[in-house]
Amino acid sequence: MSDLNQQTHFGLVFENFLKSIPGVTGMIMLSILIILSVFAEFFSPNNPYKNNYDYIYTPPSKIHFLDENNNFSFRPFVYKRIEEYDLETFETFYKEDFSQKKYIRFFERTWEYKLFNLIPSNLHLFTLEDSSEPFFLLGSDKLGRDVWSRACLSGRISLTLSMLAVLSSVFIGSFVGILSGFYGGLTDWIIQRIVEIFTALPALPLWIALAALIPPYMDSFDVFMIMIFIFTLLGWTLTAREIRGKVMSFAKTDFINSAKEIGASDLRIIFIHIYPNCMSHIIVVSTLTIPQIILSEAFLSFIGIGIQEPMTSWGFMMKNAQSIETLGSHLWILSPVFFIIFAVLGFNFVGDGIRDAVDPYTVR
Repeated sequence: MSDLNQQTHFGLVFENFLKSIPGVTGMIMLSILIILSVFAEFFSPNNPYKNNYDYIYTPPSKIHFLDENNNFSFRPFVYKRIEEYDLETFETFYKEDFSQKKYIRFFERTWEYKLFNLIPSNLHLFTLEDSSEPFFLLGSDKLGRDVWSRACLSGRISLTLSMLAVLSSVFIGSFVGILSGFYGGLTDWIIQRIVEIFTALPALPLWIALAALIPPYMDSFDVFMIMIFIFTLLGWTLTAREIRGKVMSFAKTDFINSAKEIGASDLRIIFIHIYPNCMSHIIVVSTLTIPQIILSEAFLSFIGIGIQEPMTSWGFMMKNAQSIETLGSHLWILSPVFFIIFAVLGFNFVGDGIRDAVDPYTVR
């Protein structure tokens, strides 16, 4: 017990978090997505910005370890694909040419890019040994662009937008909630009435209305910032209510009263004593709110009033899946939805793990 009491609060929370299988699993899932997004060009065998009209709606490349004679190869390979037409349905399909085998090579140098927009490089994790034909891990879209490469790149916008929106909304909500719970009285009454006004606003129609006011000629970065503003405007109230209740539960406790008795200022009490005690709850709220932002951004971009070119997000990529005809013939266009599901599950798992770990003295 003495060793337990000597550990810091953060150390106990972190130790309990590592014992949470869902929490660690979620952390691994998010780490994978973040690495794919940050180093998107490195993991992209094809330029995600390049249109290739010779390979429009090309299905995913089939990776083989066994050839047509069932001979095993440690090096993965694909067969050259020949484009043919069905004279009855007038649809294009691809047939593998078993006489032309192309091996997948790793750490090859092909198309050039700038890592972090600063460091020139042309190194990629994998690509085909013959660059005459692109390697589509998840197929291509209506402009012949690589879906896998664009999905990795889209993670930058989807994850960055959701994290920035949650950070700003949590910062505003937690600060307002602390002020409301700490001072109480008339201050609390006024703040809560303002919170109720924002809470009463119908979120989905207001999202659509605000996003629809964005001019079509506006710069994509400006649209990105406006999206963050919209999510912040509509997302801080829940945090404010929850933090207010938590602050009211210990605003009159002995350590707060002792701080007041020795002459500590209100700002010192708020930022030194109250805010740190709310931090674990704020982190839990943040990790559980990010999936909502990801899904909301995906919905707005899917219906065409969110992220715009040249930026791309997982929701924006889903615009290609609006047609039943497209889905029926090119099902791989739905691939970005699995990135969304992966991210949402990852954040939910991490949130559950942190929620279970915030009581560091729980016996497990």
